[in-house]
Amino acid sequence: MSELETAMGMIIDVFDKYSRAEGNKQTLTKGELKTLLEKELPNFLSSVKDKEAVDKLFKGLDENGDSEVDFNEFVIFVAAMTCCCHKYFEQKGPK
Repeated sequence: MSELETAMGMIIDVFDKYSRAEGNKQTLTKGELKTLLEKELPNFLSSVKDKEAVDKLFKGLDENGDSEVDFNEFVIFVAAMTCCCHKYFEQKGPK
């Protein structure tokens, strides 16, 4: 598989790994999302000073208001984070 195909598969695997912990296996609860962020994006959470950041993030991701984050909502988050990282490294420039 190509690098992009591998990356896409990894995104699916990460979502599935955490969405299966409780309740609906096709969505992330707030608790599952928090665990995912703690394990998969530890630097993101450690840089956030707001203790209610996960609540705010969850509310923002839950586009349809069903109190769960489905795969489409999760992918939008991953894409937005990837864009932010790209912009950051672009501004930082080569070493």
